[in-house]
Amino acid sequence: MPKATESYLIVDGYNVIGVNKQTRWNAEELANARQRLIRDLSEYQSMTGQKVLVVFDAHRSTGAQVTTELEQVTVIYTKHGETADECIERLVRDYKSPHRSIYVATSDYLEQKLIFGQGAYRISSRELIEDIKSMKGKITKRMTKNSKKNLLVDRLSADMKKKLENWRRKK
Repeated sequence: MPKATESYLIVDGYNVIGVNKQTRWNAEELANARQRLIRDLSEYQSMTGQKVLVVFDAHRSTGAQVTTELEQVTVIYTKHGETADECIERLVRDYKSPHRSIYVATSDYLEQKLIFGQGAYRISSRELIEDIKSMKGKITKRMTKNSKKNLLVDRLSADMKKKLENWRRKK
């Protein structure tokens, strides 16, 4: 029996954040944007079943690569001297397998060509943002629909509703 195919999504974090033209590139704004993206990607991972890795460029900072789990998403800050693109290319090579689909979300054209040449699928940052928005809409719709159905009062008989109302009014 063939092994089931795993699916991975590797995200160029700052490239996706940069889709929003209103983003201010200061420390506080970027920290908030990173947290929002990680939260959104966590929801995306839950809905799609893809394992999500998000890479943030930290090549100008001193230190080693930092990998952590936030909201069930693997978050990678590149090591000193390594760009996000280099890290993504390495991850594609490391995760490449006949039983694994790898998608990379970036709008960097050169990076798209390189990862496509390594056998990964590419999606633009804008496409990922639209997928996330669409998924959030579906979640909201489902929750709204389900919340209306799950009221106890809707499942009671008319006789039981009358008894409870009388009891509430102490009749």
